[in-house]
This record gives sequence, structure tokens and C-alpha cells, in this order.
Amino acid sequence: MDIMHVIWLAIIQGLSEFLPISSSAHLILPSTILGWPDQGLAFDVAVHVGSFLAVVVYFRHDIRTLSAAWLKSLGQSRTPESDLAWYLVLGTVPAGIAGLVFSGFIEAHLRSMTVIAVTTILFGLLLGWADLRFRGGKTLYELTWKTALLIGLAQALALIPGTSRSGVTMTAALMLGFDRMSAARFSFLLAVPIIALSGGYKGLQLLDQTSVPWSDIVIGTVLSAVTAYLCIHSFLRLVERVGMLPFVIYRLALGALLIVLLVGEWS
Repeated sequence: MDIMHVIWLAIIQGLSEFLPISSSAHLILPSTILGWPDQGLAFDVAVHVGSFLAVVVYFRHDIRTLSAAWLKSLGQSRTPESDLAWYLVLGTVPAGIAGLVFSGFIEAHLRSMTVIAVTTILFGLLLGWADLRFRGGKTLYELTWKTALLIGLAQALALIPGTSRSGVTMTAALMLGFDRMSAARFSFLLAVPIIALSGGYKGLQLLDQTSVPWSDIVIGTVLSAVTAYLCIHSFLRLVERVGMLPFVIYRLALGALLIVLLVGEWS
């Protein structure tokens, strides 16, 4: 790819992976609207690695605490931290299964501007509705296996382009009565295993490629990691003050723009 395409796509991935606006949609749109060449499997793996590094580094203390508690829980030493760790595992299962079963169908039939336009608007409205109507005061340590599973089932919907993994998991958490910060933190922690699984799966596919653009991979990984880290930090600082409304407005505006472009193509 052209170096400027690499830079812009890496930044787009870093920003959109953890904001409730859909990274998959934003990575598809440049090739659809601007005619950029498809970034390819290697670049997808690189930006996923970057996003994974960002969330692991940012939440390194939480991950260390939860991992230690989870290991101790195997010896029947149960704590609120070990319960949260198990809930993260449980919340990952639905998306993992859905990815194995439906990824081929989604890649073949749902990576279109029409689907992205519809899901961008629909799940944007759901996010706004959840934030205004259902948001409560529950914290992370008030999760149960049922609420973790429901959020995990919502995460599976993010396989559909335009849905947004972070957006749909925050929406589900808000609808279950969690506060904004807890919804965001659980969504970001839930990203660790699912991005690792997704990146690992794509990495195995990459083994079949004879030519790998290493310069693109290095640039994409570094830029997406730095951008994603700054994005997580900024979002957590601002979410209590600004809420979800700016992201809802952005999604509605983006969806409307896509519909205009589609109408132009059809006419």
C-alpha cells in the first residue's frame, strides 16, 4: 500500500477500535468511497496487534490483578476480582463461537456500504436510547454471570460491520443498569481476549502468505497502538462528562452520508 494509506488506516483503526463508532466500518469505507486498495490480511493483523498492545498496556494493573485472582480461583479461592475475571472469559465465548460459525458468511455478504449505513444508524440510536433511558449506578463488581453473558451475546453482534464492538457492549451494559464508566471499562477489558483471539486467527491465516509487507506491518502496529492508547485515555476521562451523545450524533451523520452516497450510486 501507499505509505499515506498505511498511516491513515492505522490511525483510523486506533481511534475507532475503542470508540463506539465501529472500526470495521471505518476500515472498509476508504476502499469503498475513496477507491483505496484493500489493506489486506497482513495489515489487518498489524492494526489488531497494535490495538491489543494499547489496551493491555493501559489496563496492565487491572489485567495483572485479575489474572492473579483467576489463577487463585482455580484452587477455590474466590474473590470479587476472580469473579470479574471469569465473567470476562464468559463474555468472550459467544463472540468466539459466532466468529467461527459466521465469519465466512459475513465476509462474503455483509461487508457492504448498505449494511454499514443501516447498522451505523440503528446501533447509534440504540446507544443513545440506552444512555438516556436505562443508565444506572451499577459498578463492575455488581456484574453477575447473567449480565456478563448478555453483554457477551451483544458483543457477538459486532461481527456485523458498522455495529461497533465497543458500542454494542457499552449499549448492553447501560441497558442493564451500569454506569458509563463501568460500561466502558468492562467493554475495554472484554476487548483483550477477543482481540487476541481475532488477531491470532488472522495470524494463522497469514502463515499461508509467501510475501509479507513488513514495513506496512511495523508502521501499522506502532501507529494503531499509540492512537488507541491515547483514545482509551481520552474516552475514559471524558465519558462521564460528555456521555454518549457526541458519538450518537457522529454515527447518525455518518449513516446519513452513506445513504446519500448510496442514493447517488443508484440514481
